[in-house]
Amino acid sequence: MISITAKLMGGSANIPGENIICCISFLNTSDPANSRNVETLAWASVQIHCLCSTNAKVPYTSKLAQPAEVPPLESDTSFVPYKGDTQGQIVLSTKPKILFCDLQLLPGLSKSFVYTEVLPPEAPPSYRGKLVKYSYKISIGAQRVNCPIKLLRIPLRVLAISGLPDYNICEDSEDLSPSNPFLESQSKEHDLGPALQLVQNITARRSPNFYNITNTRGKVGRFCLFKQSYRLGEDIVGTFDFTKCTVPCIQLTVTLQCEEHITAECTVNKPEVAVLSYSKHHEVCLHMTHCLLNLPIPMHATPVFVTDLMELKWKLHFEFVTGHPGATDVALSGDTWRAPEFLHIETMIWDLPVQIYPALPSPEPNSQSKHFLIL
Repeated sequence: MISITAKLMGGSANIPGENIICCISFLNTSDPANSRNVETLAWASVQIHCLCSTNAKVPYTSKLAQPAEVPPLESDTSFVPYKGDTQGQIVLSTKPKILFCDLQLLPGLSKSFVYTEVLPPEAPPSYRGKLVKYSYKISIGAQRVNCPIKLLRIPLRVLAISGLPDYNICEDSEDLSPSNPFLESQSKEHDLGPALQLVQNITARRSPNFYNITNTRGKVGRFCLFKQSYRLGEDIVGTFDFTKCTVPCIQLTVTLQCEEHITAECTVNKPEVAVLSYSKHHEVCLHMTHCLLNLPIPMHATPVFVTDLMELKWKLHFEFVTGHPGATDVALSGDTWRAPEFLHIETMIWDLPVQIYPALPSPEPNSQSKHFLIL
């Protein structure tokens, strides 16, 4: 038998335009004492593809999308990396790269190959929502002589940098520096340094914003948010000030939510919007003068992005439960405060948009994710 081991170098999270490196090893697991068990592989190929699946409410009719269906005549003879992924459409795929042809391995010997591919800049990010799902896979296909094709799939996470102000990558700009005819020409890769540095500068900048919370009866409180832009893994920190307020705030709830906005071209009747909730902060703040908000942003969340199918936005969803002025005043009976038997309340809802950008931790030099397949 032949075992295939794939090691994804540098972690499984990548940004469009980044170089993906995967080390693929083929090992003959037969007993080395028996030199007759020579295994032969006809060929092996690798390809990256992105599968988009949608809810029944969202019929995807993009011109770039191709049904993930395998023709019957090609199911056994051709390298089809998306074979079996029938619940969706292929929206992005790289050109297949052949690792080798006619590889012979003696018992106990192995052969390794390095697969490199630049993720296209227009690649959509990985996302798993209610209406839309984008998923990436690195598919390794190999075939023994007179045997069916076997596929090894490696999941890949893609984080897109979207929503940056006044930032453009000039893809068609020519290099005006003197060229050396004796050096081999190398394919140009997009420099992600300026984009990552701009994300760092935007999310590190603190500019407190104050918001007065009021209803028809008067002022409920004052909310301070220290910044509007965050990265994955950070905490959203804010404060509530209830001093000098005329309307008592009994309790409040703040939820970090993202909204899926489907474009009008991809809907039938009306624009579809789906809401996903993540972390939540709840506080009973009656008779409190100040209150602290701390909401963690999960690392598995997806930052803001825009495609031809949808747009993802983030917001803070506030729910305030307020009472009538004077109905919750402190009334002492001896040394004990007695709560009112009846309390008329009102609920007020408010949404505050926030920006969330990707965060890519520096992978350790020896960080690898391994995947196995037996032929």
